[in-house]
Amino acid sequence: MSTRDDRGTTSFPPNLEQYLVKEPESFAVNLARAVEEAGKVASSWLAAHERGELHSSTANPFADIVKTLSNLTEYWMKDPSRALEAQTRLFSAYLEVWSNSIQRLSQPEIGEVAKPEKGDKRFQDPEWANNAFFDFLKQAYLVTSRWANELVEHADLDDHTRHKAQFYVGQISHAISPSNFLLTNPELLRETMASNGENLVRGMRMLAEDFQAGGGDLKIRHTEPTHFEIGKHLALTPGKVVARNELAEILQYEPATDTVLKRPLLICPPWINKFYILDLNPQKSFIRWAVEQGHTVFVISWVNPDERHGTKCWEAYIREGLQFALDTIEEETDETEVNAIGYCVGGTLLAAALALFAKEGEERIKSVTFFTTQVDFTHAGDLKVFVDEDQIEALERAMSGKGYLDGTRMAMAFNMLRAGDLIWPYVVNNYLRGKAPLPFDLLFWNSDATRMGAANHSYYLRNCYLNNNLSAGRMELAGKKLSLSDVTIPIYNLAARDDHIAPARSVFEGSKCFGGQMTYVLAGSGHIAGVINPPSALKYQFWTSSASLADFDEWVANAHETAGSWWPHWQNWISGLDERHVPARTPLANGKASLGDAPGEYVMVRA
Repeated sequence: MSTRDDRGTTSFPPNLEQYLVKEPESFAVNLARAVEEAGKVASSWLAAHERGELHSSTANPFADIVKTLSNLTEYWMKDPSRALEAQTRLFSAYLEVWSNSIQRLSQPEIGEVAKPEKGDKRFQDPEWANNAFFDFLKQAYLVTSRWANELVEHADLDDHTRHKAQFYVGQISHAISPSNFLLTNPELLRETMASNGENLVRGMRMLAEDFQAGGGDLKIRHTEPTHFEIGKHLALTPGKVVARNELAEILQYEPATDTVLKRPLLICPPWINKFYILDLNPQKSFIRWAVEQGHTVFVISWVNPDERHGTKCWEAYIREGLQFALDTIEEETDETEVNAIGYCVGGTLLAAALALFAKEGEERIKSVTFFTTQVDFTHAGDLKVFVDEDQIEALERAMSGKGYLDGTRMAMAFNMLRAGDLIWPYVVNNYLRGKAPLPFDLLFWNSDATRMGAANHSYYLRNCYLNNNLSAGRMELAGKKLSLSDVTIPIYNLAARDDHIAPARSVFEGSKCFGGQMTYVLAGSGHIAGVINPPSALKYQFWTSSASLADFDEWVANAHETAGSWWPHWQNWISGLDERHVPARTPLANGKASLGDAPGEYVMVRA
């Protein structure tokens, strides 16, 4: 309640004062400036639509959301008693929250009806608990989102529809959180009043810039892009581009030891994002570390595809990528025996290539290591939400014009897998608080999106996520039906415990498909940090076991935990396969002309 002193000045309680406008004129001016910047957002979006760029390069995701949630709604509404019961549960929860909030005004020691989950960072500000208004908003939101999740859990839906409904309800729950809105987030409201709305001007300016950077789509900035430059701050391991075609560059790195393992090491990275995740900086670089362990390291750097690459299929990526790299290695080193590594979808391609090579008598790869690679997509996680016949057909129509999928669309799909970490905290920080994100090399790499060639992407989605053809022995390449059981070379199969892209269980099930000696290793953390974990960091752990690969839960229960990085364990495994050493090899020792220094040209092309 406000009061007036002897001079007639109105004063407010301290807890209310912080939410009031301090300088009305400045606040009004800043609101007008913020609206002006927001107009630039609308202009960027409208201009892209008028040019037809958004319609031709992306498929509409909202149609599937509406269809899925309509199926969920239909289940509850077709039985009036069931619908009434669900509504009653929600209204009862609201009444309980309301009653609790009233009691807490006079008895603050009373506990809350609904508390955030452990680790939920959205409601850390003390006002979410101490202020009755914000406390009520928080609890009402929590009971609503949990009620919505229960609707999905108890609905009679097929597995795929249920999975999609759970995912979409989770996305909506994240989006409507009171922490995401100016008037319902105490921290945002305080900052806005304290700065007289200057934060909104900065935020809308960044929002306009990010829409422009995305060509009319929102490209959320996770770090300041001007802080990093490839070849100057990232991808610094010395090497040369020793070969190039229209699909790939082959990089060979300078040796760091007097002798090296006789077998060169070929790394096949994913074409989704770029290879320098394995060479972020000298402290975190797997490539540099492998060179220092005595490997002659070659890496495929995939082209960032455009209209010219729309018809490049999986066989092209095998012939013009993997086999081109093997030919280059043989030309550079005179070696016909190679150790290979495949990361994520690069590993899936490598697995299919090995099955094809087995049919064709191509035997140069003598061991293979997979980093968080799926070959069996039964348990492929939330990415399967985006894959069914209707969605793939829509995507194929969208790609048919330009011959590729824009990198922004792919990046947003991956961000949605971790919306609570990669979308909404940045929306709040960047566009409402008006604060630029901190420099972070990993998030710079994450935002350095690549386009997806139409034929390549369609083949991958249909043969892996939709029909699971590779693990079932139905995948066809070069006129041959492939079987992973034909791959009999030793395999080191690394999964990550908290991986949301290639779940550990999915990688485990894929281990059963191969015909050779299998070493399954489970690393701590997720899809990136679980792989990029140098020994010097002294972080995380990994698990190994001599148990059979019959059951994932049983394997985990019997696994032995080792603190720190799995890298030395892998080095012992791979050097134990062939310990022969030869004098260190320098790139282009055969006299060929250099095509440039690592990291090359292809990695520089931005989507």
